[in-house]
Amino acid sequence: MKKLAVLFLFIGLISCNSQEKKDASFVDVKVEEFKKGVQQEGAQLVDVRTPKEFKAGHVKGAILINFYDDNFNQISEQKLDKNQPVYLYCRSGGRSAKAAKMYKDAGFKKVYNLLGGFNAWSASGQEIEK
Repeated sequence: MKKLAVLFLFIGLISCNSQEKKDASFVDVKVEEFKKGVQQEGAQLVDVRTPKEFKAGHVKGAILINFYDDNFNQISEQKLDKNQPVYLYCRSGGRSAKAAKMYKDAGFKKVYNLLGGFNAWSASGQEIEK
């Protein structure tokens, strides 16, 4: 009987752990879903590229928080609301995926990463701002 109780406890712990990991992850989204998301009220659109990349062209309405800044986390926490959805992008999706994980680890509730980044956005004919 003790073995059965231990087995149920073990299964319960594994189930809780896998749920925590699922909830702790961000969501990768394609251009169309990203576009719909950033149009929602309260959505926060963040470009994590460098100022030079941002100046060359960015998604309309995006704010710049340079991933390479030494105080990236501090700036992010000052500028963003952890309870509102955050939509991130970089050039091709790598930096923004790292930033998305950092945001989730910092307690941001809903974090979305644009698959393919700004390259995918501009290649799909979406509006950009300079």
